[in-house]
Amino acid sequence: MLTGRIVGIALLVVGVVLLIIGLQATDSLADRLSNTFTGHWTDKTNFYIVGGAAALVIGGMLAALGGGKIAKA
Repeated sequence: MLTGRIVGIALLVVGVVLLIIGLQATDSLADRLSNTFTGHWTDKTNFYIVGGAAALVIGGMLAALGGGKIAKA
């Protein structure tokens, strides 16, 4: 397996974990209070959700395309 694909799969796993943590954090008391008074989640929760989504996208692209050999003409 090529290195780019291994890194992509690792990023996919990290992205899923960050998304799960972020989505579970939205149910916490601190986030509920923050959302009630400001209409936004806490910065930490936003980091988990946005970071997880970004890691999923980048990891998916690397796993699908990463490390492919360039055909010589």
